Amino acid sequence: MNLDIQQHIDQASKVIGTTWPLYSFVASNQLSGFENKSFLNALKEVNTLYNATVLPSGSTFQQALETGEICRETLALLLKENGFDKEIEEYFELLHSDAKKQLSNPYAVVDNLMIKWLSSFLDEGQAEWEMPYKSEGFYFAWRLLAIYDDELGVLKLKDIPKTSDEALKSVLVDYPEAEYNSIFQNQLAALPGWVGYIKYRNDNATQWSIEFPLSVKDYLAVRLWICKRLNISIKPEDKSQNSLDENIQLKYLWLEAWETSLQKKLVEEILCKNSDEQTTNETKVVDAQMVFCIDTRSELIRRHVEANGNYETFGYAGFFGIAMDYLDPKDNIVRKACPPIVNSAYTACEVVREGNNEAHKDFKKKKKYAKFSNHFLKRMKNMLPSAFGFVEGSGLVYGFKIVKRSLFSKFEYQYSLKENNSVESIFKPELTKNDIDIAISLDEKVAIVKSAFMLMGWEQFAPIVFFVGHGSHSANNPFSSSLDCGACAASPGRHNARMLASLANSKEVRKQLAAQHQILIPDYTIFIGAEHNTTTDEILLFDANTPSFYSEALKRIKNNLKQAQLDAISERLESEKASLSEVFNRASNWSITRPEWGLARNAAFVVGSRELTVNLNLESRSFLHSYNWKLDTSGKALEGIMQGPMVVTQWINNHYYFSSVDNQRFGGGTKITHNVTGKFGVVQGNGGDLKMGLPIQSLYSNDAQIYHKPLRLSVIIHAPINRIQDILNRNLNLKNLLNNKWIYLMVLDPTQNNQLYKYKGLDKWELDFNEEISISKEEIQTVEAFC
Repeated sequence: MNLDIQQHIDQASKVIGTTWPLYSFVASNQLSGFENKSFLNALKEVNTLYNATVLPSGSTFQQALETGEICRETLALLLKENGFDKEIEEYFELLHSDAKKQLSNPYAVVDNLMIKWLSSFLDEGQAEWEMPYKSEGFYFAWRLLAIYDDELGVLKLKDIPKTSDEALKSVLVDYPEAEYNSIFQNQLAALPGWVGYIKYRNDNATQWSIEFPLSVKDYLAVRLWICKRLNISIKPEDKSQNSLDENIQLKYLWLEAWETSLQKKLVEEILCKNSDEQTTNETKVVDAQMVFCIDTRSELIRRHVEANGNYETFGYAGFFGIAMDYLDPKDNIVRKACPPIVNSAYTACEVVREGNNEAHKDFKKKKKYAKFSNHFLKRMKNMLPSAFGFVEGSGLVYGFKIVKRSLFSKFEYQYSLKENNSVESIFKPELTKNDIDIAISLDEKVAIVKSAFMLMGWEQFAPIVFFVGHGSHSANNPFSSSLDCGACAASPGRHNARMLASLANSKEVRKQLAAQHQILIPDYTIFIGAEHNTTTDEILLFDANTPSFYSEALKRIKNNLKQAQLDAISERLESEKASLSEVFNRASNWSITRPEWGLARNAAFVVGSRELTVNLNLESRSFLHSYNWKLDTSGKALEGIMQGPMVVTQWINNHYYFSSVDNQRFGGGTKITHNVTGKFGVVQGNGGDLKMGLPIQSLYSNDAQIYHKPLRLSVIIHAPINRIQDILNRNLNLKNLLNNKWIYLMVLDPTQNNQLYKYKGLDKWELDFNEEISISKEEIQTVEAFC
């Protein structure tokens, strides 16, 4: 193939984000390919390319103004600075003039044909009959079968080019190379969800992608050849909507005013809280410490845990610093258990604990029975000879199951929880290296544990320390993995939590931590894995094998955690009468469309010690990462937080943003008419584009009332400003995100009495939302002397 054509394909495909499968649904920026442009310019391009809505609606902005979420003074100043000199109310009409042009789709027939072929080829075991020739690759399989497609007219095999390279050449011969990029972009943007899933398969070597290859080039070859066959021009139409430019500019200023208003409010709360409290050098002795994920849902439960006992909580990315995959003993499937941007170096597997042989035998029997039962039922339902007779004959049994799931779902849910949690008592986790499948070295174990304590700025150890992963529970929910831990690639964080606890309990690890890194863990301190169920706010402790010495303390802790759960439920559901029964129903009832809100309303990321935000109600809108600037003299810990968790939270934030502002194009549509296709995705009704974002029920209180506030992420870091500027100078990818305003950064400098600095771009900082300054190289070096 012409190398230039492949380069054009690579360049054009950058404008398409990644569509993650349902079973590992990762929140990522649907427009990540535009991050090299300013946010505003990217919105204008996306508005044209996709004919998409790119900013919140006028009614959303107006409501935010009326409720005080947008400060009138801030908005008025921004409007005036940008040439909008009238009174705010005089812009309401322009603010609401945001209707998209109803453009006809000249590629509707082509889209439907591509969806038909893609859904057949990409199927991952849902269909009983597999598309022939899949192992030969998409283009080869399509070519052999296209001659039977009546929608393409009468075809002979010789009429179709033998390779995708030849097919592209035959179509592009009539077009100058200067138009290749726009042609490819236009064709890829027609079905961004399906193309995004092709990109996911190419970037992630799964069993399906390896056995049944499909490249973006193959997709374009088939699509463009079909266009030529049906005499449909591939020259992009003019989609410009210049009449909406002024509307976009105005709404962008309203968005900035909303974001600035939130930032001022958050900073004011933090500064007021810290100025009101007397600082002390005394170290508080606590009964237990708990490390939660930085997830916004952890903010709520952390407050109530701290209020119900003498406890200290920390925030740490929910994969707990272990770049691992997890081999589930229930189904023997290996799943990623760390962020997508991290390559898995290890695999965690379960090893039977000593003395649990009988329990393990019982576990294997149940597993074998479940596997046979599922296989048998699927075969009986799908095989032509038995399908009709089986359905009629088993109607009474399935009727009973429907009644049970509808009326007694809570009891069934509680039983399944008990069965699932028995795994933790039977097995203990063991870490092996991915490439050579042997246990990892002591040095690697020490490095994992040391990194956790250093990043969080740990200073003392309580008698009991819990690493609390999190997972969500819901029934009849294709998007259930989107509610699990984003840091664990949409898997529950319990496995990583148990793994880190196991490593930290190792005597050899503790000895080397003390000798080499001066991290002294008392002999009496024990580490225990746990899981925060974000649907019910229950915190389950995996303490079945904990020595009896800790029994009384654990009993008190469990009682306190139960009260924290009830308090958190009441706040989250905004009802003092909220009960365990209600949240169990949300977790188990298959008619519930909103089991929980996930990360909806996320807006901020605070990096600093817990003292910065303790007792503040941040309304579950802030990611919280523990960090102690005094202990991080080199700045390496902070650099790791900014390179990793800060980037991931920006992904999550943008995913929610674009799913909210145009749910049909970038979100998941409505759950009511979802159809699961190929086990990996959903379409609306009987076809259409593969949904690439979150369903409307995860973002709206009802079809008209938005719940998630679509704002860009505001990051607040408690550290010397010079240290942060130095980190940005070494990480151009971070600086580009900030310069292009995909994310905001504010710094509270503890060396300058918590003076506030807001990054304005191009190494310029704003002092107290007012005066603009810059940080010189000489000033960067002074922070090390201070530390």
